[in-house]
Amino acid sequence: MSNPATPNLHKAGKPNLHGVGTANSPPAKGEYPEGGRGFLPKLRFSEFRDEGEWANVPIDALLSVRNERLAPTDKLPLYSLTIEDGITPKSARYSRDFLVADPGKKKYKLVEPQDIVFNPSNLRWGAISHSRLSHAVVVSPIYEVLYVKDRSATCFDFVARALMRPEQIARFIEKGQGTLVERIAVKIEFFVETILPIPMNWQEQQKISDCLNSLDDLIAAEGRKLEALRRHKQGLMQQLFPQPGETVPRLRFPEFKNTTEWEFQKLGQMTSKVGSGITPRGGEKNYRSSGRTFIRSQNVGWGELILDKVVYIDEEIHASFIATEVRENDVLLNISGASIGRSSVADSRIDGGNVNQHVCIIRSEARQISARFLNQYLISDCGQNQIDNYQAGGNRQGLNFGQIRSFLIPKPRTVVEQTRIANCLDTLDDIIAAKSRKLETLRQHKQGLMQQLFPSVEHH
Repeated sequence: MSNPATPNLHKAGKPNLHGVGTANSPPAKGEYPEGGRGFLPKLRFSEFRDEGEWANVPIDALLSVRNERLAPTDKLPLYSLTIEDGITPKSARYSRDFLVADPGKKKYKLVEPQDIVFNPSNLRWGAISHSRLSHAVVVSPIYEVLYVKDRSATCFDFVARALMRPEQIARFIEKGQGTLVERIAVKIEFFVETILPIPMNWQEQQKISDCLNSLDDLIAAEGRKLEALRRHKQGLMQQLFPQPGETVPRLRFPEFKNTTEWEFQKLGQMTSKVGSGITPRGGEKNYRSSGRTFIRSQNVGWGELILDKVVYIDEEIHASFIATEVRENDVLLNISGASIGRSSVADSRIDGGNVNQHVCIIRSEARQISARFLNQYLISDCGQNQIDNYQAGGNRQGLNFGQIRSFLIPKPRTVVEQTRIANCLDTLDDIIAAKSRKLETLRQHKQGLMQQLFPSVEHH
């Protein structure tokens, strides 16, 4: 069997897509009402290349609305719908279980396995998913629940994926009420009358679904590996830096085991610069496709620079910002907004660039503290706790330069030991970054494959 992540695909007309998974021997053809002229996907499995065009079928020919409510004797878990994770238990966000058993809560809607759930008021952002659970649950009445009318003719997983495509959501939004500023509400009667392109053969639907499910499984596996690496690094950092009330770390490299305790020093005493930049007057109008790099908070990650969407400013503007010029080995710390606390080290790619007002340049004295060691401490739990402690009410509103200079930094007395720790953690960061890139490549591959496996149809 070929690798499901990279099937051998050819253009429709003479396609050859290797199959993934097996069907449950359903009827070969499904009976649908006439939905108008269909379309062909760019890529097709070889055994279906002579099946003809896909049909444009009204959704209400495939799905029915489920209006069943919770019975007085039922006791089912309460679930919710999130854009990130789909249908998830309400208890996932809280420390207790949510079981609906009160007859007075009949307003909750029943969701059976393989049902499709969407939020009519948040569909624009992709609030639609399908239940892969093996048991029934209930959801808030704000959601709409649908089920496949005839599972012998329609693959529920295929239909769910087709409904979640951005192209299809655009069709729903056209029928919605509201503005782009507000949430656009899509009434259920408009939702079900919308056209959905679908192959007439159940087995073709299933094969497309199996292929994408295989990719999803691979993506999920890579995601678990990435998360395990991140947890490993977090645990290692807790061992390599002294914990509150301690003066030595619990884990030390052999050559430094019998050396002195660590010292604690305010960051301002070990730096020659702590300051941020400004945004050019006129904002984005000054951004260029080349020139001096202009670092914004989105370019500063957790220990890494994120430069895929970096912008530039011209030499004239840079000359007016000379006091905020970035040098290689500067530590860049986000000091406001949702990404406050993220930190990374400037490298040769951004040497000579500038930062905006949301990013602080910390220029350390190399003889006292290694920039890479400082960066790793700032993104550790201990460093983040210091940042959190300066946020009024824990709302992470922002850091000022005085607060940053007052950070109490524990450090080995020699830069050699600092460098050894930094090298160890930087190596893990490189592995994590490589794994992140692999995961993103798989996601992009899936997105591109879906664009090929489904017809590209202008919405009406």
